[in-house]
Amino acid sequence: MKNNKRTSLLISSLIILFIISTPYLLYLYKGINPDTQSIKTFFGTIKSGFYPNVQTYIYSFFAKFVPLLLLIIWFITNKHWWVHALSIPISVYLFQLISIINDSEKYYDEVEFIYAVPITVVVVVILYFIRSKISIYIQAVDLKKEMDENMKTPKKFG
Repeated sequence: MKNNKRTSLLISSLIILFIISTPYLLYLYKGINPDTQSIKTFFGTIKSGFYPNVQTYIYSFFAKFVPLLLLIIWFITNKHWWVHALSIPISVYLFQLISIINDSEKYYDEVEFIYAVPITVVVVVILYFIRSKISIYIQAVDLKKEMDENMKTPKKFG
């Protein structure tokens, strides 16, 4: 039992550190020389493409990727009924991110909503699958909290 609590605390702490450090990804572009046209990374070679330099491309990419990542985490871990409303901004950010990666698009924020609908359907199906796998753990934590509260206050009969 003690080992499970320690493991759970460690995993939760790592998740919190990941979420807290995610916005710092928005500042990765500052470490890139403004005159650079391509960068070799372990993901492959990143080229500026439509953008004037790689620094602008990285800034544009992470400006859409970070909110998308945080919205997906929020969607997966949320237990409230209104969580379904998050699928709309998720699909819009995903569509904008794809437009940034596809550098033939000149204006990536001018999105036609009709193009986002098929992407929304695919994203929602994937997110619902992941959420259904995780939701049992969220419900178990809530049930445990409720049981702990019931055990703390003894009930008097009669």
